[in-house]
Amino acid sequence: MLGAEGRQWLIQISYLVTAFLFIMGLKRMSSPVTARSGIVWAGAGMLVATLFTFLFPGLGNFAWLLPAIIAGTALAWWSGKRVAMTDMPQMIALYNGFGGGAAAAIAAVELYRGEQMTPTMSTLAVVGALIGAVSFSGSLIAFGKLQGLIKRSFRFGGQNIANLLVIAATVTVGVFIASGWHADPFHVTLFFVLALLFGVLMTLPIGGADMPVVISMYNAFTGLAVAFEGFVMQNAAMIIAGTVVGSAGTLLTQLMARAMNRSLGNVLFSGFGDTGGAAAAGAVSGSMKPIEAADVGVMMAFAQKVIVVPGYGMAVAQAQHKVWELCQLLLDRGVMVRFAIHPVAGRMPGHMNVLLAEAGVPYDLIADLDEINAEFETADVALIIGANDVVNPVARNDKSSPIYGMPILNADKAKNVIVIKRGQGAGFSGIENALFYLDNTRMLYGDGQAAASQLIQAVKAA
Repeated sequence: MLGAEGRQWLIQISYLVTAFLFIMGLKRMSSPVTARSGIVWAGAGMLVATLFTFLFPGLGNFAWLLPAIIAGTALAWWSGKRVAMTDMPQMIALYNGFGGGAAAAIAAVELYRGEQMTPTMSTLAVVGALIGAVSFSGSLIAFGKLQGLIKRSFRFGGQNIANLLVIAATVTVGVFIASGWHADPFHVTLFFVLALLFGVLMTLPIGGADMPVVISMYNAFTGLAVAFEGFVMQNAAMIIAGTVVGSAGTLLTQLMARAMNRSLGNVLFSGFGDTGGAAAAGAVSGSMKPIEAADVGVMMAFAQKVIVVPGYGMAVAQAQHKVWELCQLLLDRGVMVRFAIHPVAGRMPGHMNVLLAEAGVPYDLIADLDEINAEFETADVALIIGANDVVNPVARNDKSSPIYGMPILNADKAKNVIVIKRGQGAGFSGIENALFYLDNTRMLYGDGQAAASQLIQAVKAA
């Protein structure tokens, strides 16, 4: 039977193994080819950390711990199996929130105990609680927006000032608690209420088109909260996991904001991205020109190069399998086919990559914005399916547009542009797309999956 020292030694060794697995997992997630195994590596790290934590001397409450772990594991397994690929962004938002909520709950237990902590530990507990609570409530609002439970963004005059007052009050109460001056249950409760309220107020005004950046930001928040609480609990696994998630989420948030040519502050406080933003739609001259699937099929069948630009509309229609079937027919005919992915296409980072991987598209056919943009000028056909803002040319030339300066895919420079779209309305951000009115653009109206099926038949008949 191991003594206390032996158990501590085993725990520390297991946390070293956990750190290795987390870092290797994150490294492998950086490439689509190895991303699946990277998730397995990181999951193994979490399993090792969880199992060896049970060796902690004096650990009790097994009657609560074991049922909670079993129930949580079963619920996550069930929901992960059942969730549709189109609903993946809201599941990510929900899981981000639960992680932040768990970190805030750990801090709440420590703060409500009323035990004397060092000023440093009290400060870390309060900071972790603040970040975790904001991540929890903010992520729930993001989930509601993506799920369609919250159908509009809520704004009022002086909203930013109100938010500033709420966060100032939260920080003030937090300072009282950390200093030990008012570390009583009333002030701890007030602190958490204010922190949760700030997360709600900060997220409600943000439009759905900005949700990829918001999800990434709350992912970083959750990691930081876990890391801070890891210091409080003196738990190396929490510190390592939180630091890895926090740093990765922070870098990803910066990359996402840069892909939209906007600062994080602009995303959070400008109000752009409102799904109800009809006022944001600018006037575009000209008219949309429809085309029949049979004509598109002939055009693509005898093309030399076709570039496919997928967007959230493809996800909604669950058309990725049909699109890949169409591309396989083209490849069999000797047509060069490439997929162009914009960093903020879809509703979460990497959304389109996940959909295409699910359909079995080879990784070497998928290219990001920097790799593919120069090829549009030599493309015979650019097939746009469900994408909008990421191919809108006003981003290059209209300084009055909210998306001016945003890097876009140069789909408009292809010889022919075919847009599969359900109707003539503006995209998710409410901005009219000038691409749809260009002389080399034709609109193939209809559901993405149905349109792809028609194109398959048309290519076969060509």
